[in-house]
Amino acid sequence: MKRPWAQIPRVAIVGGGPGGLFTAHLLERHAARPFEATLFEAGERLGGKLLTARFEQRDAPYEAGAAELYDNSPVDEDPLRELVAELGLPTVAMNGGAVWLDGVRVATLEDLRRRGGPRAQRAFEAFDSAAHGWMGARQFYDSDAPESFSDERTPTLFARWLERIDDPFARRYIERLIHSDLAAEPHQTNLRYGLQNYLMNDPAYMRLYAIEGGNERIVHELAQRQRARVQLGCALERVSAGAAGRVRLALRSPDGPLEREFEHVVLALPLDRLAQVRFEGEPLHSGVRRHVAHYDHPAHYLRISLLFAHAPWRGAFEESFGMSERFGGACLYDESARRPEAPYGVLGWLLGGDAAREHASRSDAELIELALDALPAEFAGARAAFLEGRVQRWIGAVNAMPGGRVAAPLERRHLPCGRSGPSLHIVGDYLFDSTLNGVLESAHYVAQSLAARLEQGGDALATNPPPIEHARRSAAVQRFP
Repeated sequence: MKRPWAQIPRVAIVGGGPGGLFTAHLLERHAARPFEATLFEAGERLGGKLLTARFEQRDAPYEAGAAELYDNSPVDEDPLRELVAELGLPTVAMNGGAVWLDGVRVATLEDLRRRGGPRAQRAFEAFDSAAHGWMGARQFYDSDAPESFSDERTPTLFARWLERIDDPFARRYIERLIHSDLAAEPHQTNLRYGLQNYLMNDPAYMRLYAIEGGNERIVHELAQRQRARVQLGCALERVSAGAAGRVRLALRSPDGPLEREFEHVVLALPLDRLAQVRFEGEPLHSGVRRHVAHYDHPAHYLRISLLFAHAPWRGAFEESFGMSERFGGACLYDESARRPEAPYGVLGWLLGGDAAREHASRSDAELIELALDALPAEFAGARAAFLEGRVQRWIGAVNAMPGGRVAAPLERRHLPCGRSGPSLHIVGDYLFDSTLNGVLESAHYVAQSLAARLEQGGDALATNPPPIEHARRSAAVQRFP
């Protein structure tokens, strides 16, 4: 017999990026009680940092946002991999990891020895051994859980570990290898995050892949499946307490100011955008202020995408990507390698950290010229085949220290007002590892928490859901069928 419900609770999800879409999708799956959901997005499109664009001169796709997805299945189950399969999206594996130093590609340990000498090889091997000893594959997989690093009371800056490398060539190689993944400088992040971004190059820890036809296909598939009402062009300006424990949202919409009250609210916004919203009254004001302060470690990306009439580097360079010491350490993607039958070539530069922030003030034309000049020798002839360039700036859009200096319990990450406060939840990749995998895990926690509140019913302030476990450790309910 179905349980009768006195009223249909209203849920607001603010933010139409992956976090908001994942939350809407998972909440429909977990909730036993009927609810009415509205998804508000400030822009004119859904998807956020999942953005696959196309050039004008050729019908060629390129990733203007997230370039790849992480596959954790070498260690254990991977909810994102399972979701991609559920959505019926084909994937293509990505490989790479060579580093161009002084214009020469260093791809193997022998290359490192030949370029830097025996001392450089020994220094690199010592660092590699220490990194694997500090964080094994299982701990890497579980690294978002506070108990995985329970002894990390005073986190070490990653720069301190790099300073211990006693050979300058080996240190330079390692720094350039991971710089664009960090999107920050070594002194701006902690050891845990630095080593995560080094160890991700080991296929025993994780692998990389992309969606055939563009990573934004995830957005399109989710948008078609979710039942929430979508309102584009609605920017959140103020959050305050409503009647009977509800939460009141004030938004700026295409039709003018909009104010509505909801029993439950999910804020799936980038941290810099969340910091611009006004929170009125307690515990909203102090709770969100503490949340923003804990995670306020901005990092930066800048993407320069280049279209060529053909790919003259084929045969000399056959990997999906490589790292360059140009721009302080940048990743160079051969995006057309994902479509080997394509008659054109597409290269994408990913600048990170201070270089991305400092170059962001340059014009698109200047950046495209710099990107062409920085191409390695293996890409000879590319400039003559160049057709078109595009630039996408993601300044402050990622996090240099995901999870904060010390990882907080999951409940504290997602409920800034606590379990007994207003039903205000926060979803974000910066709460975990600044990846699509991380934001899915964040959305999963919130969807389960909200499903429990919905099941309890009654006054929103009175609801006090049971603790929800880490998504990867919860029962089979967390798996995607």
